[in-house]
Amino acid sequence: MNQISAVRGVLAAGLLCLLTACDPNRVFEENTDFPNYSWDVQQKPAFTFAIEDTTARYDVYFNVRHASAYGFYNLYVKHTLTGPGGQVGKPQLHQMLLLDPKTGEPKGSGTGDIYDIQLLALRNQRFAKPGNYTLTLEQYMRQAQLPGLMAMGVRVARHEEKK
Repeated sequence: MNQISAVRGVLAAGLLCLLTACDPNRVFEENTDFPNYSWDVQQKPAFTFAIEDTTARYDVYFNVRHASAYGFYNLYVKHTLTGPGGQVGKPQLHQMLLLDPKTGEPKGSGTGDIYDIQLLALRNQRFAKPGNYTLTLEQYMRQAQLPGLMAMGVRVARHEEKK
């Protein structure tokens, strides 16, 4: 990756931080960068967040940062959620569309050849017990290395009914 792309990536990350900093519904948000901008099948990023209000409902999002060099229009990710009482539900497989399958146009927002997209993974999620929850992600594509995937993250926010 050239220096201009790296600077653009830092600027995009800064802008994303500024845009989400004023969100009163956000409970947690964290991203993990992949070495060499490639997600290896052995890497299983885990995100731990605290839930205090068990009466509230939450939306859980996946944050994806990828370069235009990513070779697929989609990304399969399996998540496992554990909490104070052990595993929460069954692991789930998600298909995320990063590019339009017909046109190849990136979804989300981008600067240069770097794109960020936030996708709803769990809508209106209830957490039964207060405490720490860990969401572990696994890439579930048919190859061990996914060059062009730069980072994955998780965002947890209080659910808001649309008016």
